[in-house]
Amino acid sequence: MLTPLLDLSPHLRRRLIAALETGVLAPGCSLLTLRAALGAASVAEPELAALQELERMGITGRAAAAWIESVEALAARLPRPDLVWSGPEVPGVHARDTREVFAELIGSAERDIWISTFAFFDGPTAFEALARRMDARPELSATLLLNLQRRRGDTSSADTLIQAFARRFWAAEWPGRRRPRVYYDPRALEIDGPEGVLHAKALVVDEEALFVTSANLTEAAFDRNIELGVVVRDRAMALAALRQFRGLVERGVLGELSR
Repeated sequence: MLTPLLDLSPHLRRRLIAALETGVLAPGCSLLTLRAALGAASVAEPELAALQELERMGITGRAAAAWIESVEALAARLPRPDLVWSGPEVPGVHARDTREVFAELIGSAERDIWISTFAFFDGPTAFEALARRMDARPELSATLLLNLQRRRGDTSSADTLIQAFARRFWAAEWPGRRRPRVYYDPRALEIDGPEGVLHAKALVVDEEALFVTSANLTEAAFDRNIELGVVVRDRAMALAALRQFRGLVERGVLGELSR
């Protein structure tokens, strides 16, 4: 009910706080008075109803101003997610760039990094930043969750497909000296199986930052496709994602690729 007051733009919230502190806005004010005090004709019934709710709680004048300031200060300390886009830019819309966010998060990793992707293309390019960071930080632990997929019509055994992928990945796709742990979903390799795939696209760094995105590790997804993601530096969110990934590994839902 009080959310409309906190959703006001910062300059209107400052005017509201000043009007409450000085008594310009007194209990029982009208919508016309509220609009005049804030200098904004766009202020409507929800904002007035929120003020009236404060009044019913016995919070008016300077007390109401102090309440809004304290809640505003608390909100400012909470982690705010950033939207992350790939593709054509739209003038006037603030958003971060997918390639930029990937590079920033990988470059900041100190202890632990998990990357999950459905697809990658040109491994030496896709994994270059991670391999460089691992070589520069011997203490950094890295885990990749990759989707291994049986091609339509291929009747090779799952073990054959896994071994072939491992040989190709380490010989041609992974560019670094140190090797990460790599996990995959065995269900995607079963013949006439459940056809489950590892489709999550996410990055978790140092149990502190989480990036969830629609973008795969491909040049097209980073630079040309219209892709959308969210990055947030929030320990609780990052740990929640890690618990899920680690749980899938510990329960044997995901298999480990030989190194």
